Amino acid sequence: MYRWCTDEVEPHERFDYWREVRSKGLFGVTAELARERRADFFGEFSLRQLGGAGLVELKASPYAVERSSSDIAYAPGDAICVYQQLGNGSWFGGLRGSDFAIANGSFATSHTDLPYRTAPLGAEGFHLRILKIPLSTIPAQDRRMRELAPRTFDDPALAPLLGACFAELGEASTDQDADDTTSLVQALAHLALIERGIVRPGSRRGQAALRTARLSQARRLIARHLQDPNLAPIMVADLLGVSVRHLHMLFETAAKSFSQTVTDERLKQSRRLMREAPERLIADIAAACGFESLATYYRVFNAAYGMAPGDFRAQGSQAC
Repeated sequence: MYRWCTDEVEPHERFDYWREVRSKGLFGVTAELARERRADFFGEFSLRQLGGAGLVELKASPYAVERSSSDIAYAPGDAICVYQQLGNGSWFGGLRGSDFAIANGSFATSHTDLPYRTAPLGAEGFHLRILKIPLSTIPAQDRRMRELAPRTFDDPALAPLLGACFAELGEASTDQDADDTTSLVQALAHLALIERGIVRPGSRRGQAALRTARLSQARRLIARHLQDPNLAPIMVADLLGVSVRHLHMLFETAAKSFSQTVTDERLKQSRRLMREAPERLIADIAAACGFESLATYYRVFNAAYGMAPGDFRAQGSQAC
């Protein structure tokens, strides 16, 4: 992961550096801010390459952004961008279609090589994620993908699916299976194309994207309810609005079954708690992670890692 922050530059140079090196050089956009407001400018971003795409998370003080025809000629992208708004909201304007606002938690899509303008709606500035997916990596080729002017998602049923995929992609570790991150990226791309009417939900690619996204949702629900000892397929299926049979079918395509996923998540959570709270009793940690008994926790932990929880804690930061 590449991270950068304006704290690395002298205060009087921060916006100029952001505008010329980061905005223009890295993102291919023109940034503007009144000179009297530049002294207090702050910006930071992270960039990760995942599944053939680039995932950017950006926070910055308010300023205006434009991707003009000259910017596009200077730095063409030929990619689909999926935006997730994390801050108070942003305004978008394009040369095709009307202006619109994107609210906190909402999503938008566009093709990189169409002009647009954007600015944050609030004084807190920008906070968003951008997934840039090269068209060359998307199997569903269609000339209409290059005509995607910036637009918010109108289908409320797709928003939770995108949110789950974005969250799982954002938490992906560097050693995670490349096939998993590629599946998430492709799911996000095809969900965007479903929303824009380019891919049919009932098509092979549309169904694959929906399965991947629902599986991400299921994993997020499991992680959210780990402490509940009654966490079971029927509970998650009800929360997802699907049958238990359909839930199990989602996990048939994954590397781990439902029960294996629950156990793995509980073990990972217990390891995190042992690192973060070394004084906490192991029995309390086992209960907090939803294990039915301390004996079960010791047995499952030893089977997974070849050591007792106490030995793991003793190893500290060098534990596996």
